[in-house]
Amino acid sequence: MLAFVLRRVAQSLVVMLVVALVSFALFRYVGDPISTMMGQEATIADREALRERLGLNDPFVVQFFNFVTRAAQGDFGISYRLQQPVMELILSRLPATLELALVSGLLAFVFGVGFGVYTALNRRGWLSTTIMSVSLIGVSLPTFLIGVLLIWLFAVELQWLPSFGRGDVVALGDWWTTGFLTDSGRASLILPAITLGLYQMTLIMRLVRAEMLEVLRTDYIKFARARGLSNRAIHFGHALKNTMVPVITITGLQLGAIIAFAIITETVFQWPGVGALFINSVRFVDVPVMAAYLMLIAVIFVVINLIVDLLYYAVDPRLRVERAGGGH
Repeated sequence: MLAFVLRRVAQSLVVMLVVALVSFALFRYVGDPISTMMGQEATIADREALRERLGLNDPFVVQFFNFVTRAAQGDFGISYRLQQPVMELILSRLPATLELALVSGLLAFVFGVGFGVYTALNRRGWLSTTIMSVSLIGVSLPTFLIGVLLIWLFAVELQWLPSFGRGDVVALGDWWTTGFLTDSGRASLILPAITLGLYQMTLIMRLVRAEMLEVLRTDYIKFARARGLSNRAIHFGHALKNTMVPVITITGLQLGAIIAFAIITETVFQWPGVGALFINSVRFVDVPVMAAYLMLIAVIFVVINLIVDLLYYAVDPRLRVERAGGGH
């Protein structure tokens, strides 16, 4: 197990270096930050002085080495646009994004697994048919359109929920803020969480349904029925447990995708997260913020993949046996 974890950590470091190199190289071609920061009235001498001060005249290798060295220490430099430390900007926005992503992921997992199991065990029921038909909405419609439709229905027509913002938040510690402790914060979270989690819920539901149908046709399920086990024990103690390995894989990857692609949802609902911060940094060619955002997303994906791999051992003992046999 320790050797496996060490190999994964080494692979993760390589992935992080590649992501840093690709993002740093691409951002050299998105525009000139000097023009954005100083405007058209600045003189050539002023531009060159600022470029020299920011280190933009250094060779690419030197710039990249300095970026990686500082990033390893948690220092991503100063935002070109806001003139504040990038790490402080990200930490101030990160609680909103993580809160939204965790609620969306939890909704997607709970309802995805629940609906998937129900539609697999009641394939010919009218409710299962309705669920499968409605689930096509989550796959067919783009995220921003789903968000607009929810705003129109629940915020404009019914006026039940707010259409934008995070509501009132409560500070916990030095940098963490939460909306869970206020009524407006919880209400503001509902629509963006549904919008962000609907597509992931549909994927999980269809995966669970397909895996359950496949497992229910296997011989050991037939043998369990012949032994007189109850349907509850067969469905949840045997069938569902053996579908969880691919479900954990998809759920883990989708959680990373929720965080990475929350940009659209945060834009539609004016949610003050790191996705909205990234959009503004692209608009103003704020390279330090863009690079830090991509590095953050890479770290999240790497950590989630490591956790998913470790969960395999807890869910499927066959993997432990196979790895133990391979070690001999």
